[in-house]
Amino acid sequence: MRIGLDVGGSKTDAVAVAADGSILARRRSATERGDVGVVDSIVAAVEAVSTRAGSLSITSIGIGIPGQTDGRTVRHAVNLDVRELPLADAVEARCGAPVAVENDVKAAALGAHALAPAAGPLALLNLGTGIAAGVVVDGRLWRGAGGAAGEIGHVPIDPAGPVCACGQTGCIEALAGGRALAARWARPGAFPVRDLLDAADEGHPLALRLRADFVRGAAAAIRLLALAVDPRRIVLAGGLAALGDRMADIVSEELRRSSAASGFLRSLHLGERIEVLPAGSPAAALGASLIDAPVPV
Repeated sequence: MRIGLDVGGSKTDAVAVAADGSILARRRSATERGDVGVVDSIVAAVEAVSTRAGSLSITSIGIGIPGQTDGRTVRHAVNLDVRELPLADAVEARCGAPVAVENDVKAAALGAHALAPAAGPLALLNLGTGIAAGVVVDGRLWRGAGGAAGEIGHVPIDPAGPVCACGQTGCIEALAGGRALAARWARPGAFPVRDLLDAADEGHPLALRLRADFVRGAAAAIRLLALAVDPRRIVLAGGLAALGDRMADIVSEELRRSSAASGFLRSLHLGERIEVLPAGSPAAALGASLIDAPVPV
């Protein structure tokens, strides 16, 4: 059996996958931070989910994790307090099975394709703390020359917009990323973006401006994916996608509004390509289980 893990800032989602692609077992557990904590959390999750799956031997372990990855090492996983960690080496030494490491958004894209295979490219747009996408073409991840394919959150779209964490001004992520929105909203709460949308519904001036920035940024990301990749499906995922139809509806409305003057954009039928990844989907962990090694495309 293969093991796949989606390592997040607070939770690790682990699945055991049979040779036919079916999920034998699943387990969610807390993620510890720092190099040692991340490795310990992964090893514990592997042991727990493999025990639940039975006595089958582990043939491979795939890890989806935030940050930059090269198949073996993860860098700049800031939400996990990891600067540079040879993760595959560390987990292989303790679990005794080959390990591959991939960015979590790219792993989720591969998992979304596996859960609902369809002809044509698929793009998964992660609307979460940051903004990024994963693209699957012919059933394989499209990583680009250096692995940066899909990092559309750092495309500037507003010269007068807020400064992005990457140092540029007016990036999609600075307008529509969860962390940026929460910082600009500056009100405490378990889910600041939901609070922001609630306040916008009540006519709060700042909330209305921030909601407008969010839908403008998310719609721009969808248009970029459509024009650069022309995917048949654009799957919305991530923490903000947990808002479900409420989020999808306002983004779809922005796509309609911004396409009103362009017959070309209307011909792309962007709203019809959008779907929301169901809450609780195992897509990211499943996708991680399908990664054997980085493949240049």
